[in-house]
Amino acid sequence: MTVAALTDLESERQQIQAALDSVCSPAERNARGQFATPPALARQIAEEAARRLGSDSVDFLEPAIGTGAFYAAVLNRLGPGRISRAVGFEIDPTHVNHAIALWNDQGLTVYDADFTAAQPPASDRNRFDLIISNPPYVRHHHLSRETKARLRNASQAAAGVRLSGLAGLYCHFMLLSHAWMRPGALGLWLVPSEFLDVNYGGELKRYLLDSVSLQRIHRYDSEDMQFADALVSSAVVVFSNRVPSNDDQVEMSLGGPLESPREARMVDRDELRRSRKWTSVPMQQAAAAPGPRLTLGDVFSIKRGIVTGDNSFFVVDAETARERGLPPEFLTPILPSPRELDGDEVRADEDGLPLLAEPRFLIRCDLPPEQVRRQVPRLWDYLREGEPTVSSRYLCRHRTPWYRQESRPPAPLLCTYMGRSSADGRGPFRFVLNHSRATAPNVYLAMYPRPSVREAIARDPELLRAIWRRLNDIDPQTMIASGRVYGGGLHKIEPRELASVPLDDFPIEVGGDGGRGATPFGDRDR
Repeated sequence: MTVAALTDLESERQQIQAALDSVCSPAERNARGQFATPPALARQIAEEAARRLGSDSVDFLEPAIGTGAFYAAVLNRLGPGRISRAVGFEIDPTHVNHAIALWNDQGLTVYDADFTAAQPPASDRNRFDLIISNPPYVRHHHLSRETKARLRNASQAAAGVRLSGLAGLYCHFMLLSHAWMRPGALGLWLVPSEFLDVNYGGELKRYLLDSVSLQRIHRYDSEDMQFADALVSSAVVVFSNRVPSNDDQVEMSLGGPLESPREARMVDRDELRRSRKWTSVPMQQAAAAPGPRLTLGDVFSIKRGIVTGDNSFFVVDAETARERGLPPEFLTPILPSPRELDGDEVRADEDGLPLLAEPRFLIRCDLPPEQVRRQVPRLWDYLREGEPTVSSRYLCRHRTPWYRQESRPPAPLLCTYMGRSSADGRGPFRFVLNHSRATAPNVYLAMYPRPSVREAIARDPELLRAIWRRLNDIDPQTMIASGRVYGGGLHKIEPRELASVPLDDFPIEVGGDGGRGATPFGDRDR
């Protein structure tokens, strides 16, 4: 096949892919996990494969072939003469038909079948030397209970690893491929980078460290989304099917294309084994820390803000509360979204109410329904209006009574839960100084000083402001490294991740409670 003919075929393929994408809604693509591989990215990955392969011919497998972006790129880079056998699986009939029409005469056999249910070859002779795939990005909540059970059992049988029920479909594709690889075979996977940090990725990372020889992980910049139709940060994972040695190192790279990353470093497997979050592995080798470092978890007990179950129902403004006659004793002031705050300091009136343009209140009532009906009729009327719909929501139907809210006392300091870095260099997370008695919704993390810190603040109230200023001096990159990142540069940080943030030059001495005593409200960390 000539280069010109292959170029024409790839051009035709791209036109077909664009037409297919145009008739499939974003919601449908999200449920099916169908996000077509950009041609430039397919070429990068094919080039990476060629760089690591020998000169021998190869048997090629693509477990989610789509219209054949990777096959086109491999065919172009290696040439038809080096591909002895090529097989693709595809579950979407329309994509199957197009892939067959495009590539059947070019040596590709396409199976109209689900790779996750296919029987792997019984002998090495029928297995493959090269697997490249952009597997379906189907989140776990789109998988039925029966499908999850089947996938977990199949993955364990193929690779000896039992994944969490929260793992997405792409994790199972990677493990299932193990049974299709010859000894020494090369696998290159274009997958969401989230598995590098989240708990459900732990077993997959152990597989990459212990069962195969992990060669490289390249992360694309979170702001540089590789898929225009998926809000996801991408990574390329490269490994070979051989038992790793103690001397093996992994190339970790970040930013830019595969062939010329912005940053790169060779990392010992033991360093990865010690790191719960692989995105926090620095690109430059850091000097050893002089000793144990203070962390935010040593200074604060950190809790997520309140998850109401339905903010539009349980959170009301002052006018609504007045018009509906809702008694003040069942109303707790609650902070608005961070983007609605005027600055990062919430001031209060003499009653502790936050001084906001539009104060809001959380309806809080723990009384049983019959008592509310008898004693607080106006509140009962309001709750009855929400009962047909709100009470059936997931959180509400697991509460007794359904309108009961969590207990989350006001916190003097808060951290925003998610955000993006700004053009002026400010980090994605903000620390808020709260003088009010308002509770916080779940877009904040509430930070309660540990006993020794609380006692120091009680002796000198100005220390609270000094602590707030110190928090705002934390390097944004330190915060980012402790959290997680999604496509489009959206950063999130959970309570345990915030607690792990190192804190140098703290303005007061943290006492002998080790930082881990009871919170100001008596509940210990869970």
